[in-house]
Amino acid sequence: MQRKTLKLKNLLILSKKKPEKNLLARVKRSGGRGSNGRITSRHIGGGARKLYRIVDFAQTKMNVWGTIAALEYDPNRNAFLMLVEFEDKEKKYMIAPEGVKAGDRIIVAEKAEANAGSRMRLKNIPEGTIVYNIELEPGRGGKIVRSAGTGAVIQNHEGKYSNIKMPSTEIRKILGECFASVGTVSNSEYRFINWSKAGKSRKKGIRPHVRGSAMNPCDHPHGGGECRSPIGMKYPKTPWGKHALGVKTRNKTKWTTGLIIQRRNKKKK
Repeated sequence: MQRKTLKLKNLLILSKKKPEKNLLARVKRSGGRGSNGRITSRHIGGGARKLYRIVDFAQTKMNVWGTIAALEYDPNRNAFLMLVEFEDKEKKYMIAPEGVKAGDRIIVAEKAEANAGSRMRLKNIPEGTIVYNIELEPGRGGKIVRSAGTGAVIQNHEGKYSNIKMPSTEIRKILGECFASVGTVSNSEYRFINWSKAGKSRKKGIRPHVRGSAMNPCDHPHGGGECRSPIGMKYPKTPWGKHALGVKTRNKTKWTTGLIIQRRNKKKK
């Protein structure tokens, strides 16, 4: 009963207005298939029809005050959106932080007050502030910390870099010239939702995931045996025979690897 109450508290702040027509786009669904027509991401397909909301992750409109006209639900992401109307009457969708409401004002500037929703350069944000929608390269738009309930903490500023503690507990350097928004992403209770039945997942575009141990040996390394048999090996494998758990997947040659100060903590079993 408590979970439903948590969800309703957030829904009460949302506007019932229809989405802005000028900020909608129809995106062709891939069904998990790549450019060559083959399935590259499994268990994707179907789902309810929905229009994509054009979200301004870069927020390049500098030094112009904007007023939050409405807070809206977005079927394409787990966070809520805020519709911001600027002084020149232009409207844009942005990811909404916790605690904002219709009528609040925000601004994007080199340096501003650290109010929820406002955006500025990392080097000008006070240490200990929680931020979201962070750029990795100046001018390329927010790339990380955009999902519901997440927020990164600015630990300190060293030279041209800022040390950021990510939601995963990883600590990494990001250029102080990069922009970030102040606050925590809205809809933090999303992780408590119990989808309760398979039909709701199908409407979200998630197809059934069959256990490998329920398959035949020719279809999966875990397959075969009578009834509920163990997988019969020391470690679980993927359908293609590779290690499934405890394997590092990060590319060692990736350019951002040298900016990681401390890797994330391992999950406790």
